[in-house]
Amino acid sequence: MGKQHEDSSQVHNQISDGVFYNTVVQGNNVNLQLPNEITPALTGMPAPSSTFTGRATVLDRLVEELRPCRRDGTGPPVHVVAGLPGVGKTELVLQVGRRASQQGWFPGGILFIDLYGYDGDRHVSPDRALGSLLQALGVPDQYIPKDFQDRARLYRSVLSTYADQGRRILVIVDNARNDSQAKPLLSADSRVPVLVTSRHTLTGLNNARIHDLAVLDPASAVELLRRDLHQARGLDDSRVDDAPESAASIAHLCGHLPLALRIVAALLADLPARPLSSMVKALGDTRNRLQRLSRGDLAVRTAFELSYHHLSDDQARLFRLLPINPGPDISTESAGRLAALSSDEAEDLLGALARAHLVEPHAKNYGRWRLHDLLRLYADEECTRREEAHERRSAASRLLDHYLTMATAADTHVDAEATALSPHFSGREHALHWLDSERQNLLAAARSAPALGHPDVLVDLHYSLMDYLSWRRHWDDSAQLSQAALEAARSPRYPELHKHESALLNNLGTAQRELRRFEDSVRSYRASLAKAEKIGDVDSKAKTLSNLGRTYEEMHRLEEAVEVLQHALTLPLLQKDLRTRGMAHTNLGRTLHKMHRLDEAADAFIEDIAICQSIRDRSGEAVALNNLGMVMREMGLFGVAIHHHTRSLTAARESQDSHTAALAQANLAMEMVASGRSSGVIKMLKDSLAVLEDLDDSHMAVQCQFHLSFAYERLDRRDEALALLFALAESSKAAGNRHPEAMALSNIGLILAEAGRSAEAIEIQVRAISLHQSLRDVNSEGKSLLGLGIALSASGRTEKAIQAFSDAATAFKETGDSENLALAAQKLTEAKNSREARSNRSPGPIGYPPPHNTLVV
Repeated sequence: MGKQHEDSSQVHNQISDGVFYNTVVQGNNVNLQLPNEITPALTGMPAPSSTFTGRATVLDRLVEELRPCRRDGTGPPVHVVAGLPGVGKTELVLQVGRRASQQGWFPGGILFIDLYGYDGDRHVSPDRALGSLLQALGVPDQYIPKDFQDRARLYRSVLSTYADQGRRILVIVDNARNDSQAKPLLSADSRVPVLVTSRHTLTGLNNARIHDLAVLDPASAVELLRRDLHQARGLDDSRVDDAPESAASIAHLCGHLPLALRIVAALLADLPARPLSSMVKALGDTRNRLQRLSRGDLAVRTAFELSYHHLSDDQARLFRLLPINPGPDISTESAGRLAALSSDEAEDLLGALARAHLVEPHAKNYGRWRLHDLLRLYADEECTRREEAHERRSAASRLLDHYLTMATAADTHVDAEATALSPHFSGREHALHWLDSERQNLLAAARSAPALGHPDVLVDLHYSLMDYLSWRRHWDDSAQLSQAALEAARSPRYPELHKHESALLNNLGTAQRELRRFEDSVRSYRASLAKAEKIGDVDSKAKTLSNLGRTYEEMHRLEEAVEVLQHALTLPLLQKDLRTRGMAHTNLGRTLHKMHRLDEAADAFIEDIAICQSIRDRSGEAVALNNLGMVMREMGLFGVAIHHHTRSLTAARESQDSHTAALAQANLAMEMVASGRSSGVIKMLKDSLAVLEDLDDSHMAVQCQFHLSFAYERLDRRDEALALLFALAESSKAAGNRHPEAMALSNIGLILAEAGRSAEAIEIQVRAISLHQSLRDVNSEGKSLLGLGIALSASGRTEKAIQAFSDAATAFKETGDSENLALAAQKLTEAKNSREARSNRSPGPIGYPPPHNTLVV
């Protein structure tokens, strides 16, 4: 009711009681009767889903932001939930609204409006939206202004008035296309929060906090599928629990997108007898996946189309071309080359696509972008429909050329000591960072190149990436890339590539050897040699023979290894190619070391060291020094061994060879322990182990753990040593790695015997001997026999101990291991001298054979 107060100077109108609408006219004798209370229509908010899952963190955060005590003007009054079509934005805010309402925080109710921002037929203008909201608030039609600005002022005034009266209202604005559509619907009062959902990142709303909503995690995606089926068919529908692998596959094929998962659940609910495997098969066809993700008025493709149709021509073209990149993501520069744009132009367009949530920017590495799997299918469909075939081919050619050019340039920097460096990169770290970032794209581009009409790019990228993949020890990638290039080189469709077959086989054999697929490696090297012989390529033959010798050494086929390596050293290439010659010497030295021809092994390593120094190859020098140090250790020259491993560690660090540095440091720690210098060795070994595990070199990581167990034992931390060795034995057995399993068992037997647990030691050593025999590792068998003899002697079983020592001596004679032969002879003599009496003295550490733990490179 309006009350008029009049004096001699002015007329004053005072408005009080209730909620008032429209303009108040100042003047004499104005009486306006308005309702004292308006009950807003709050039934328009859709019911939240009862199967909601997987959003606990963001749900809790948003609910907490709406707590009344937070509405003191310090927190953001507006929250924007943004994400790609079908990601579940609306469902999230409905859940937030329900939770907040249940807390009693909004006694005035919840206003909900869907703006249909991306639907041209149902799009709601801000003016129309204000009218609808005012009606929902209970404002009679006759009091709703016609003018847009007046509607906005009245809307804000009503919301504030309700807040003044203790009836706070929550406003949910769903599906806003842009800032201008949502902004007029915001409250001017911080006590009245507003939740906005949009497919765009709306950064133009004042004081708004943006929450980007990602797809569900895999477990939550499966759980949504389970809950939807239970909701539709009851708890008896156990298809998800009965076929968890199929359920996980469906979640993956749906890209963990809630809309797609709900459609699949509805399709499965239609046919309760349909197994999940049938749906997996249906969705597995990428050509028809989007078509199958449709039921009634729900369709993933339709959701995507609503966003796509609002793109500018330039944005839409780039979006369509992105799937031509075969890798998982793309850089701004690569996207520019793909679309024949400058990097600046590509960045602007990608930024617009990211704001529309049609591409996803990398969370930490700005300048990298990816498409959701289903959006990728949609973009590819649009590319096929709208881009001419020659345009698609041109885009693919531009991208492949870019990848090859950059990979070739980066390759010049991989070797830390290279001098002919490409100016494309500022230095080695820059080049390695680029290669690390682009590795998956480069591999995918190489594999797809033949289908795109560029088989030569596959072979050339293979050559450009070999050193990098070796340096980073990505041997699986190296093997797959070599195999793909080999298949192209063997194809009758590409006769121009046949000349590469020998080199490709050689590279494949190296990757297979590093993956410890020795038989495959030998076959590849033998095939390479045959091709080299056929075309008279003596140089390739020399390199392949050196590599084959290394594989034979790893297989303990030592005589064959010596034969092929000595043959390689006689070939002309190795007289002029010093680096290959030096590597052949080191491969020979490794073999001679295993044969316990220690003086010859040392000479071979010294030869390689001299070559490396002459050509300033610090990385190669580090490798040879590390191997030479191990020979010195076996000779008992611990001081000399420490010297060589220290030099190796320095050289490896100078050449940024973290792998060799880790091995050298582990060996250095081993020598320090053996010579009584224990300070810091455990940390050194653990640091080396961490590097080897990070480089995914499981074989050398196991060897480093042997070193660590030795250090524990020498530092009287016997329980830790045994725990580590037992774990190694079990993990090696599970992985089918019998050599380390046997080594672990043998070392366990030595420690148990020294601890006086002879019966256990005997049992363990018998198992180790059996394994060594099956592996035909005579020297290791001899060490285990020696350990068995010590345990038998300690338990009073002298006759059997004598036999074990005798067998050990025979093994060491066969392998030329003079040091252990002398120890076996000593123990044999002691056993014979005590044949009639059992010794009560446990043998000391000096009487034990060297443990099975030797790191090599």
